[in-house]
Amino acid sequence: MIFEADMAAVNAALAPLWPRLAGARIFMTGGTGFIGRWMLEALARSGIDAQVTLLSRDPDAFAARAPHLAARFDLVAGDVTRFLAPAGNYTHVLHAATDASAALNANDPRRMFDTIVDGTRRALDLAVENQARFVFLSSGAVYGAQPWEVSHVGEDWRGGPDPCDPLSAYGEGKRAAEMLCAIYARQFGLDVVNARIFALLGPLLSLDIHFAAGNFIRDAMAGKPIRIIGSGEAVRSYLYAADLTIWLWTLLIAGKPGTVVNMGSEEAVSIADLARRTAALLGGPGVEILGQPDPGWNAGRYVPSTARIRAELGVAPTVGLDDAILRTARANGWKP
Repeated sequence: MIFEADMAAVNAALAPLWPRLAGARIFMTGGTGFIGRWMLEALARSGIDAQVTLLSRDPDAFAARAPHLAARFDLVAGDVTRFLAPAGNYTHVLHAATDASAALNANDPRRMFDTIVDGTRRALDLAVENQARFVFLSSGAVYGAQPWEVSHVGEDWRGGPDPCDPLSAYGEGKRAAEMLCAIYARQFGLDVVNARIFALLGPLLSLDIHFAAGNFIRDAMAGKPIRIIGSGEAVRSYLYAADLTIWLWTLLIAGKPGTVVNMGSEEAVSIADLARRTAALLGGPGVEILGQPDPGWNAGRYVPSTARIRAELGVAPTVGLDDAILRTARANGWKP
């Protein structure tokens, strides 16, 4: 469930920009996921006559989950790595498809890497065929492990994932996909903009996958202690989905060609403190820290600098961490 108040805030922020999208024809991959759903919900409420052709591996399942969106937009069945797009004279290709699955990254890293890179190449080819603006949803994972002394990583950071560690398949895949974007921009004159997205919170976020914040909310809502497998020292930040939606549509509509920007919150919090805040806000019984080796790809910091996007596109976060936790919980049935 997405709150109408959130959608009203999104559309109020985007009201000056929506008219510039009138008559647009958008081909979108990844529209059935968490981020894509938020973007489509906002566009559906905008009143703009922009059309979207939405690629989905299972259009019927998406139509069952979101019949109002299936009625508003055109769905086409296909896999991101080998789809055939209906003829459409597209003005924009919005490429958001990636299975951000920790299990897939750990158990089948080749598939993870191939899906990101081959899917991006296919989407870029479609953009070239139509001379469409290409909007790529990348990830903060392209920076690799953020040094502890770098409090907020900026777009000019030249670090990267460990290329010898298969757990880097997701981050290296996104880096390779960004390279493809740069090549297509140079070689074919393609208009490309790129969003490096960090951790998120908000309604529609699954509470049962590998995202710690969602797991913490799930456990606190169930009246269980929040359990942290590692030390809890890793540091993250969480942008609320409504803010992300505003930022992404602003980038698509108003970003200059070649724009690369971080999208995330600068409000850093350790995993242990996140768990304690979640338990306190939702009335959970407490936090257990097991102190085992962290199984993830990044046991350090994962916090962006958003100075560039704030300066270039005039956006800023409007929802803080505590409110983001509470709204995510309420959307999943929690009541104070």
